[in-house]
Amino acid sequence: MDSGKVVRLEDVVPITYGGGEETRFLLRGSDTSGRSSFYEVRMPAGEGSVWHVHHDTDESFYVLEGEFEVKVGDEIHKAPAGTMVHGPRGVWHSFFNVGETTGLMLCTMTPGGIELFFEELSEVLIRPERPDWDTIKAVGERHGITAARPQGGPHGGPRV
Repeated sequence: MDSGKVVRLEDVVPITYGGGEETRFLLRGSDTSGRSSFYEVRMPAGEGSVWHVHHDTDESFYVLEGEFEVKVGDEIHKAPAGTMVHGPRGVWHSFFNVGETTGLMLCTMTPGGIELFFEELSEVLIRPERPDWDTIKAVGERHGITAARPQGGPHGGPRV
């Protein structure tokens, strides 16, 4: 049985990717017996994720600040503050900050453990030498994620 946990945002070191994006894991899979991960994502204006699919996990996005578009399958959902969007396992999705300021989302992943992917991705992206796409894609595949090569612009992800 879990004994519970109290987490203060200021005590969580963010994971960074060499740009302005930050991810802070408030609850890791190891905190929840693997049931879920709960995390905060800060995303600069004009940035977003690559088009990708989680084969074994569900992901939900709750926008606290700013305005995002979240593409799930073939639909693009406008997601201003106060909006929750769910991306079920096996469904391709992406998100993009369409606002003019840094946006903030709280996200959940079930089951937990996605933090291991983010930590490994950060290690690859913050190296002085720019990684090639195959290296980045392989990180995702080790964690049950398939990603499409970035095309630039909304929902194509940042240029690599």
